This record gives sequence, C-alpha cells and structure tokens, in this order.
Amino acid sequence: MRWTLDQLQQFVTTVESGSFSEAARRLGKAQSAVSTAIALLEADLGVDLFDRSRRQVRLTPAGEILLLEAQELLSQVQSLDRRAHSLSFGSDAKLALALDEALPYSVSGRLIREIGHYFPDVELTLLNGTATEVAQYVRHGRAQIAFHFIRGSLPSYFDQRHIGSVAQGVFVPKDHPLTQSEVSQRKKELVRYRQLVMHTEDVNEAAYSPKIWRSDSFYSLAEMVADDLGWAILPVHIAEEENYRKPLVQIDCPFLTLPPLMVRMVWFQGWELSQIAHWIQKRFIELLSDV
Repeated sequence: MRWTLDQLQQFVTTVESGSFSEAARRLGKAQSAVSTAIALLEADLGVDLFDRSRRQVRLTPAGEILLLEAQELLSQVQSLDRRAHSLSFGSDAKLALALDEALPYSVSGRLIREIGHYFPDVELTLLNGTATEVAQYVRHGRAQIAFHFIRGSLPSYFDQRHIGSVAQGVFVPKDHPLTQSEVSQRKKELVRYRQLVMHTEDVNEAAYSPKIWRSDSFYSLAEMVADDLGWAILPVHIAEEENYRKPLVQIDCPFLTLPPLMVRMVWFQGWELSQIAHWIQKRFIELLSDV
C-alpha cells in the first residue's frame, strides 16, 4: 500500500467541491499537484476514480464505491486525532463552540456570558452560521460542539443529544389580507400567496402553496415577509423581533400541524466531552426550557 491519507483527502475534497481547480483552492495547493496526487492514488489502487471524458468531475462506478470507504477512513482518522488532542493537551484549555444563528439570542447570549463568568480561563472560539454550516464546523474540526435546529438526519460520524425546542407559527406582515380572513377559510387562501420556505440540503420542507421562494436563513425569510413577499413558517422568537420594516403578525391556522422546532447538540464521534462541554450541555437545556 503506497497511497496516503493526504491523497485520500484530495480525492474526497475534489468530489465535494466539484472540480480539481476548486479542490486545489480549498486545499491551498496547485491544481497540477491535486491532479497528480489523484493520478498516483488511482495507480496505487489499480482503478480509475474519475471519468475524464467529460468536462465536469464525475466519478466512475468504482470511484463511487471507494469514495464511501475514503470518507469513512478519514472520519476515523479525525476521531483518533480529536481524542488524542483531548488527552494530551487538556480537555478544558480550549473550546470552539458553534451556534445556529436562528437560536434564541436570549439563550445563546446568556450562555456565553455565564461561560465567561464560570470558566474565565478557557480560550473560547465562537462560530455562528446556519444549521448546516455549524454541523460542518464540527465535521471539519473548527468546532468541538455545536447547537442547532434539527434539519434532517446526521451522518454516523456525529454524536448528538436532544436539547429542547422552540415554538413556531405562520407569519404575515401587518395589514396582510390573511389577517382579515376567517380562520376556516385560511387553508384555501394560503395557496393564493407565495410561501417563503426554509431551504436545507437533503430536507424537503412542507409546502402548502404552489408559489414558493426559499432561503437557508430564518432571518432572511422574516425580512422577506416584512417586505410583503409572502408568508412563512418561522420560529416565534425571530418573528417577534422589532427591527423589521413591518411588524410580523402570527395568524391562526389550526389545520397546519406545526410541532416545535427541535434543537440538538452535536459533536464528533470519539471526542470526549470535557467538563465545560458537559456544563454547557446542561445549562443550554435549562435556558432553553425557559423560552
């Protein structure tokens, strides 16, 4: 066996980025270096990983199978590296925490203040993003733990725990015709107006209108509702903020089953939760239960 983990990483990155040039940019390498590394990997494995008869990157059948093996092997390597780091450098010296931007700020803001009070010596890195982005921060080692709204299932290389939930509802801008309609007629009337839908990869959100716009941010959806671009299902705490161009109004739609939005904590499988991580998990549950 002559192939290396670095070659496997270049192979996986090329697939994920969609081209050799983009993979080279992400990895900080020359495109020729990436192409050469993958050619050597193919020679060592004895199979062609990519169909080079096309302009765009496309895996061969063998490449599709070996991609899964390469991803699993790299995940195991990352797990080993994280556990070794935790054991050798001290579990509480540093912590990178990723937070879904749509979580209630009353919860995340207070949590951060309390971390500063109870753990003044910890070196904290705080990252924010969409639900998908914060999970990727954990996957790529930028964060040890993340809190986000559940938007579909997670790959097997994550560990997770349910933390709590927040309420959601149907919102329109103030003075929208739907605010004047009878509750019994709203199901029929909702289809007349554009629905603004939360967009997440590999998750099909419920759509009740044939006219749809999508965004990967609840805040972006709320801004569009305030601009009279449609109606949306939003977390109540986001819709009730006061900095929109128009106030948002929640309308009663009993025919829609809107369960609370579930929140989870995720970390990379094999990483031992430190003392501060256990404390954060417990405290987040407590704070979210009060929302």
